[in-house]
Amino acid sequence: MKIPTGCAFTHIIRGDGKSITYQNAGVDCGFVGALNSGFCNWRIDFTYADTNNRTYRTSRGRTHTECKIDPMRNNAPQKLPHYGKACAHLYVNGVRRVSQCHHITK
Repeated sequence: MKIPTGCAFTHIIRGDGKSITYQNAGVDCGFVGALNSGFCNWRIDFTYADTNNRTYRTSRGRTHTECKIDPMRNNAPQKLPHYGKACAHLYVNGVRRVSQCHHITK
């Protein structure tokens, strides 16, 4: 499943090497996308995987029961033990709708 036309799922990471100083993920809707009823029973999770694609950490967001056109979540700074990737996932009614990942390399 995807997000509605006119919307984009964004995932922003700032930091250096295995140190993440800022992380945010959310949905931005404009024009036609802003007319939809929003996302109900949503949550955003952050996951971290090593270079063998093994997930070693998950930061599960809380489920929001209200409907929101622009769900968003910040995550705490992270010191990662491994290079690999950091991902953000949007869940709606317990079903993953979309993901975006960044590769964390030297």
